[in-house]
Amino acid sequence: MKIICDTQIFTNTCLNVQRSIPSKAVLPHLECILIETEEGNSVKLTGFDLDIAVMTSVGVRVEEAGACVLNAKTFCDILRHCPDTTVTIDCNEKNICTITSGDVEYTLISLNPSEYPDLPVLTDETSFRLNCGILKDMIKKTVFAVSPDDGKTVHRGVKFEIEAGEIKLVALDGYRLAIRKEFTDYNGDFLKFVVPAKTLYEIIKLAENDDGFAEISKGRRHIMFSVNGYCLISKLLEGEFLDYRTAFPKGKTATVRTNTKKFIDTIERTSIIITEKVRSPLRCIFSDDEIKVSAVTALGSASDRIPVSISGDNTEIGFNNRYLLEALRSCDTDEVLINLNGSLSPAVIVPPEGDSFLYLILPVKIKSE
Repeated sequence: MKIICDTQIFTNTCLNVQRSIPSKAVLPHLECILIETEEGNSVKLTGFDLDIAVMTSVGVRVEEAGACVLNAKTFCDILRHCPDTTVTIDCNEKNICTITSGDVEYTLISLNPSEYPDLPVLTDETSFRLNCGILKDMIKKTVFAVSPDDGKTVHRGVKFEIEAGEIKLVALDGYRLAIRKEFTDYNGDFLKFVVPAKTLYEIIKLAENDDGFAEISKGRRHIMFSVNGYCLISKLLEGEFLDYRTAFPKGKTATVRTNTKKFIDTIERTSIIITEKVRSPLRCIFSDDEIKVSAVTALGSASDRIPVSISGDNTEIGFNNRYLLEALRSCDTDEVLINLNGSLSPAVIVPPEGDSFLYLILPVKIKSE
């Protein structure tokens, strides 16, 4: 195999593929990028860790067809330091690869391409598409609520529920719940599946600056996303996802309408004395058309207040400040409604109109003043 590539384009593409490749793996091939020439002047790049496979094609000048398997970290480090605008990769029949750029020359050993693990194949495929901007936004505003260490594997991902005209993403970690809804032109049978958080973080990166559509194909055990010229195939998480609807409070004793940014600013000011080493609940008192926010830690104390509109009972409740901030920062409306049902029930944050999002946060026990 011999190819001549634009250094910058080839480097950026390889770095995107490298993110799916572990630095230490059970099989040496899984630490590598598979490079295969295709018909015409392009090569296919593949990274695979047995859970996620990322593939893409990039334009090059192919002088000799073939394939090679190079250690991803070393190869990408070489590409990033190539001094010339082009780089030549020449791999002989003994799997010795010479990488040349300007006066710099490297030699790497290629593993046998024929021994590269087989990629997943989708079965019983159902496909739909979604605008990349909407997909990224929905992922960003739910995936933060996934618990990375939940004992139940299925809860380490985001649940997709898709029916005619609507797509819903749901994430939870036992302390909070995040739901986003959007319109879709899908009109097939109801679909539900759980995508690992790791996969979705990768989708956000691959779809950066893509204003087109993501093509999504759901198989029996795998899902495929085609975004921005990349194809990502991932395992789906199996198991029974919690019936999140049972977490909703049965009623509400108060509804608070507040400016989203002003409430965020108030929480941030009060949270300065709360650190990872010095944890303490954020105390919120909803009464007399204002929210009084305070915190007391070993570092000291802080308090602030914000005028709001409250209908219903006065309520004093404690929150994890980070959970409350992450939920509010994910709200894309100038104002939000906070539904309360006493100091022991979860708070529910929703938009003033419609149901495009819902964030539920469990209260934290606070000591009486």
